[in-house]
Amino acid sequence: MNIKIEHKITGYEVKKADDTSSNEDAKVHQIAPLLERDDILEGSTYKIKTPHSEHAMYITINDVIIEEPDGSTHRRPFEVFINSKNMEHFMWIVALTRITSAIFRKGGDVTFLVEELKAVFDPRGGYYKRGGKYMPSIVAEIGEVIQQHLISIGMMEGQLNSAELVAKRHEAQEKLGSDAIAKGNQCDKCGAMAVVRLDNCNCCLECGDSKCG
Repeated sequence: MNIKIEHKITGYEVKKADDTSSNEDAKVHQIAPLLERDDILEGSTYKIKTPHSEHAMYITINDVIIEEPDGSTHRRPFEVFINSKNMEHFMWIVALTRITSAIFRKGGDVTFLVEELKAVFDPRGGYYKRGGKYMPSIVAEIGEVIQQHLISIGMMEGQLNSAELVAKRHEAQEKLGSDAIAKGNQCDKCGAMAVVRLDNCNCCLECGDSKCG
């Protein structure tokens, strides 16, 4: 801030380092302590394969174990890495992983990332992933991967790809053919084109929703 001096200077004074009036403005308040990285982290790797590229994309999310004052522990995401042979998106992928990892290390509620990433639309158009679910962009599918990971470690509510759901997909392919999922109807719950009829009951092979309970 600039101050205009309108009178002749007749003297000056140097403020001491312990002057409370100057220290008050100089204080830096940290929102939350950064999470510390252990030498070895537990994590999971997820595979994304889009029709826009012949090369798959592998997303690895590593977690840290947080110990609560009562002795209980829980996992939190700490860092994310994305790897692919396709170098077309290399620059923005590096930027996305660094920003996302920085948010993870900051701590607090990181679930907002899911909504932000899943709201990104590709101007060239999206695609249907395996199971018939529409993805508006690769970034949106990365957001869905993060969502599945946060669900798996208990940071978000939702349904994971259970063994029962995988079994239903295999059953559908055996009874209705290998392209059964692609020929499914739209699910009222998740919007995926993956509703097929098994044992006289409509079942979504993407989210597991069933009219028969």
